Amino acid sequence: MTGNRRPTIKTVAARAGVGRTTVSRVVNGSELVSADARERVLAAIKELNYVPNSVARGLVTNRTNAVALVIPESESRLGSEPFFAALIRGVSGALAESRTQLQLMLVRDQAERDQLTESVATRRVDGVLLVSVHSEDRLPGMLEEMGLPTVLAGRRDAGERLSYVNSDNAGGAAAAVRHLLGSGRRRIATITGPLDMDVGRSRLAGWRTAHTEAGVPAAEPLVEAGDFTEEGGANAMRLLLERAPDLDAVFAASDLMAVGALAELRRWKRQVPGDVAVVGFEDSVLARHTNPPLTTVRQPVEELGRTMARILTDITQHGAPRQQTTLPTELVVRESS
Repeated sequence: MTGNRRPTIKTVAARAGVGRTTVSRVVNGSELVSADARERVLAAIKELNYVPNSVARGLVTNRTNAVALVIPESESRLGSEPFFAALIRGVSGALAESRTQLQLMLVRDQAERDQLTESVATRRVDGVLLVSVHSEDRLPGMLEEMGLPTVLAGRRDAGERLSYVNSDNAGGAAAAVRHLLGSGRRRIATITGPLDMDVGRSRLAGWRTAHTEAGVPAAEPLVEAGDFTEEGGANAMRLLLERAPDLDAVFAASDLMAVGALAELRRWKRQVPGDVAVVGFEDSVLARHTNPPLTTVRQPVEELGRTMARILTDITQHGAPRQQTTLPTELVVRESS
């Protein structure tokens, strides 16, 4: 080889007497190569000191071209909530554009938390996308201390330091309750998300804001905490009906909880929307298939995932500063209200 030019895949192919496709297959670990061809390619790689471009870039930049999407929830929760499927679609679509590998990691117990810590400490990933952020969760702080680029879906609180992509949770909830007030409802209950999450607190704040604006008391007996599950929504609806049987509307902080609320209202022989109007939050695929179809607040979950991935790519590949983004929401009126 003349001069200081680095060998290319073409050089290796010529030395080994094979095509460039065969060299590519050997480099990428494919089994679609004969043993003889593999030996010749490996010998040529060693003789020429050939380093594949992707590996060379990793050695120079200390990058793995992989990021972790960390979801501290169970498989059943991951499979039952449309939010997670839509978010994953958005993340994977955006990462495919930058040819970055996605590693999905569920962190359900201490062993899996330790595994995540090891991956971070040994820099097996370039950054982390973190979903389902609770106020007291130690993961965001741990990632920040390790200096690993991290983007959150949502935030821990209004003073969040890390990069995040959020939906306008308070504004969307306020729009939902204004709609109910505007249709003449006055005893509007709410099933909140977990109140140790900013998303739960923000949607509750929106419920309160709309009442204050309209001069209608926001009665605390009309508030019941949920957990974003269908069962949690049904349990909360039952407690609300026991406590305030005269309620005439309910704003559930997720579509899945609204589905549970609808089922419980049927058990109590309450007509929707005649006796009780129901509004959810997300505009998941569920909302169009409930009986009656669900009025809900649309949040762009796939766009949230895409934006998270693009922010992380900007940080890991281009050294961009931290970014904090809030996406707009939109009320979608259907027959349940």
